[in-house]
Amino acid sequence: MLQHRNQTLFIIISILIVVPMGLLSKFYSGPAHQWFNDYGGDILYEIFWCLFAFWFFRSRTAIIQIPIWVFIITCILEFLQLWHTPLLNEIRTTLIGKLLLGTTFVWWDFPHYLLGCVLGWLWLRQLQKIGYAKKSQG
Repeated sequence: MLQHRNQTLFIIISILIVVPMGLLSKFYSGPAHQWFNDYGGDILYEIFWCLFAFWFFRSRTAIIQIPIWVFIITCILEFLQLWHTPLLNEIRTTLIGKLLLGTTFVWWDFPHYLLGCVLGWLWLRQLQKIGYAKKSQG
C-alpha cells in the first residue's frame, strides 16, 4: 500500500510540474518563443493527460494504452476544431473550453501530440518503475 501512495505522490508532483509549464508556455518570450507558444503546450497537454489517466489506471498494459488513447482523443478534438456549432463556440469562449477543446485546427499539432504521447509513455514507464522498486524494497 505504501508503494501505491508513493507512486501517487510522484504522479501528483509530475502533474504539478507539467500544468504550470504548459500554461507558461503560452507566455514564454525567450528564444524560440513562437514554437513554445504554439506547440510546446501541445506536448505538455499530452503528457498531462497521460499522467492524469495513469493516476486511475496503473497496470503495465495501461502504460501502453494510455498514450495511444490520449493521442486518438486529442486528434479527434483537433478535428472537432473544424466544427463551429453555436454550442462548441460558446464552450470555446471560456478559458477551460479553450484549453480543453482548442479554437483553431492546425495540421502541425499532430506531430507534437505524437511527441507528447511518446514522452508521456516514457514518463509513465518511469513512474511504474518507482512503484515496482518500492514494492521490491518493502
